[in-house]
Amino acid sequence: MEVRSTVPLRDRADLSLAYTPGVAEVCTAIAERPELAMDYTWKANTVAVVTDGTAVLGLGDIGPLAALPVMEGKAVLFKQFGGVDAVPICLDCTDVDELVETVARLAPGFGGINLEDISAPRCFEVERRLQERLDIPVFHDDQHGTAIVLLAALRNAAEVVDRPLADLRAVISGAGAAGVAIAKILLDAGIGDLTVVDSRGIVSAARAGLTPVKTELAAITNRAGLTGGLAEAMRGADVFIGVSSGRVPEEYVATMAPNAIIAAMANPDPEIHPDVAHKYAAVVATGRSDFPNQINNVLAFPGVFAGALSVRASRITEGMKLAAAEALAGVVAGELAPDKVIPSPFDERVAPAVTAAVADAARRDGVARL
Repeated sequence: MEVRSTVPLRDRADLSLAYTPGVAEVCTAIAERPELAMDYTWKANTVAVVTDGTAVLGLGDIGPLAALPVMEGKAVLFKQFGGVDAVPICLDCTDVDELVETVARLAPGFGGINLEDISAPRCFEVERRLQERLDIPVFHDDQHGTAIVLLAALRNAAEVVDRPLADLRAVISGAGAAGVAIAKILLDAGIGDLTVVDSRGIVSAARAGLTPVKTELAAITNRAGLTGGLAEAMRGADVFIGVSSGRVPEEYVATMAPNAIIAAMANPDPEIHPDVAHKYAAVVATGRSDFPNQINNVLAFPGVFAGALSVRASRITEGMKLAAAEALAGVVAGELAPDKVIPSPFDERVAPAVTAAVADAARRDGVARL
């Protein structure tokens, strides 16, 4: 990564514009009218990629310094795929109050905040409190980026097996950041029924000791009233979604409904290996680039932020997320096959489609300022 100027700096005249005395004119104008910062600084197209290093990829709590390469990589992807400038910010604190306060104090220099690799359940509160406090988009990619791409793939997979979403019963293995966000977006999209399973079994209102997040999840999922664990949840299920590190026994997979859809997204080892999944499922997706149908967040977050920034949105709404998923699914709508339910990250149609859809949704939802 590097930072470079967008204008030349060749002589004394250029220097006097880029810095003193010319820069004082811009400072004075912004002091009088703060909204001008979006026109005369990098703020309108720059995102802070923020982590505390507590949930980095599959590596876990490795700390902010070791997380820096991932944040740099994320920033490169923002620029490459969405044309958005991004700055890695690795914070040496894990307390929710400290995280919120620190990011809020940094926020004036940025047009959006992308939260990354912050462990659950703290990540939910950090995102909620920051969005309440700031008037720029705050987006936890581990939650919503994953959810958007998964929904897009599931929409197309349902087309391949000739089933409407409303007829499908899905099982989500994992109730962390991604699992919770996927559950919510699938319900918003009209999934027939949804069961979430964590390390202690099916998340249901009958279970004691649920966290506030899981209590909310129990109230809106598992309409079938299932009890038990993953084996009971998968029996007869149409869709399996894996966002955990646990391996699923083949005998569980064998009990799924005919023409099932499996998205086993754990990295580097999917919960269900594709060789096993293909024995029982019509469509198989993973989080890996060496298998077809990769559920990759890079398909979502660059376009989501590009669209939000293009209309100076104050936040990213549920409608904007659903619009992003629909646009992403639509990129390959005319090319669907069991091994192609989601575009490649290198498909040049992706970012423009998602950007335009998110911008339009921001206007519809009343959060656009352009």
